[in-house]
Amino acid sequence: MYLLGCDIGSSSIKASLVDQESGLTVGLDFYPKEEAPIKAVKPSWAEQDPEDWWHDLKIAVQGAIDKAGIDGRKISAIGISYQMHGLVVVDKKKEVLRPSIIWCDSRAVPYGDRAFNVIGEKECLSHLLNSPGNFTAAKLAWIKENEPRIFELIDKIMLPGDYIAMRLTGDIVTTVSGLSEGIFWDFKNNSLSSGIMNYFGFSESLIPEIRPTFGLQGELLKSVATELGMKKGTPVTYRAGDQPNNALSLNVLNPGEIAATGGTSGVVYGVNGNVSYDKLSRVNTFAHVNHSEAQTRLGILLCINGVGILNSWVKRNVAPEGIDYNQLNELAMTAPIGSNGLAILPFGNGVERMLQNKPTNCSIHGLNFNIHTKSHVARAAQEGIVFSFKYGMDIMNEMGMDIEVIRAGYANMFLSPIFREALAGVTGAVIELYDTNGAVGAAKGAGMGAGIYPSAEEAFRSLKKIDVVEPDGLKANEYCGAFEVWKEHLEKELN
Repeated sequence: MYLLGCDIGSSSIKASLVDQESGLTVGLDFYPKEEAPIKAVKPSWAEQDPEDWWHDLKIAVQGAIDKAGIDGRKISAIGISYQMHGLVVVDKKKEVLRPSIIWCDSRAVPYGDRAFNVIGEKECLSHLLNSPGNFTAAKLAWIKENEPRIFELIDKIMLPGDYIAMRLTGDIVTTVSGLSEGIFWDFKNNSLSSGIMNYFGFSESLIPEIRPTFGLQGELLKSVATELGMKKGTPVTYRAGDQPNNALSLNVLNPGEIAATGGTSGVVYGVNGNVSYDKLSRVNTFAHVNHSEAQTRLGILLCINGVGILNSWVKRNVAPEGIDYNQLNELAMTAPIGSNGLAILPFGNGVERMLQNKPTNCSIHGLNFNIHTKSHVARAAQEGIVFSFKYGMDIMNEMGMDIEVIRAGYANMFLSPIFREALAGVTGAVIELYDTNGAVGAAKGAGMGAGIYPSAEEAFRSLKKIDVVEPDGLKANEYCGAFEVWKEHLEKELN
């Protein structure tokens, strides 16, 4: 028997099939093969059509089944990972009313900021552990004010993973972890936040029924099962946002453990066993996948919007036409550490939480037409991404989190030798790389939710460490020096 994991990303939809007995991946596919478009009707906006996610998911799932060469009816459970903080709204017929406002859309910042000021900093941070900021609740407030006709038609609001689960099962449900990432959850009262709902004027009827993160969340519809070649009634038994799920996929479940990703956006995610928050709300605190009223497990999340998207922009617009990412890395490695003084601030994909939502775009500093080449730009882009990680991790250190080991999947930016070397060098942390991904983590989560795996230890006994990157002393000094130059440019921009 097999477990199916689906990862609903903003770049593509991934599907993995895991042999539930061995824990090994037997089939993996993704769609689209090129990065999915993000529609920006206005500057700082970012939208995607949920119907596109559903279309792409069906192709990815069928591709994974075909590659595995298995009978889809032998899939025993389904798990879902998804891009966090997005908003999907549907009417009573479960029809989508408008494109999804996704995670990197910045239009709702003023709505969250006003809520933070009116409700009160102390009240928000002690109950929500965050400012309402640019999260799902604030995005819904934007619709209420700017698209009142659509708002009146809304029957239920959903996160992207809730929507995909609805298409699979017909049921509209959500999780505490999901509500916390939307800034709808009151941690002090362990309930839906009346403060947020009352301030924005939202009816509690908009919120779906809450189900456990691990546990039955619906069963596969006959029509969907027939289309995908699966069995009617196959249970969906796990659902989580991409960053908590990435941590799960790396078996990061206990206080002090750290996970990182470097996809379109970049994240450092640490688990805390105590209720805490950043007073400036530069990093965020959400319910981790194993959080409960009896056991505090909170995810401290540092998110940087402009990561892989900058690298892909350089590949498309600066690098020689037609090269792949391996060739782009080789090009970057021909330039020295520090890129001969060239520094790039990678903040061109929406406002950055760790910069307190101050308006800033990607910018290039120290460019010398007589010295710098495409290779310098390629390297400076990757170093700038790494330095943004370091800048944010310093904030986490201020909160008392000591980051000595970083676990990451061997994917995306972590495939780059420069990125790995620079991150280890500038942070002083050891980087452990594993053969896993979000879709595999979702499949393992499904096995846990279905009771197939009695514990996380059993679910992740097959997790394979494939490389360890330790800081190189001499290079580390060079990277730290380049970081200080980069940081000076950032502070001038912010001021």
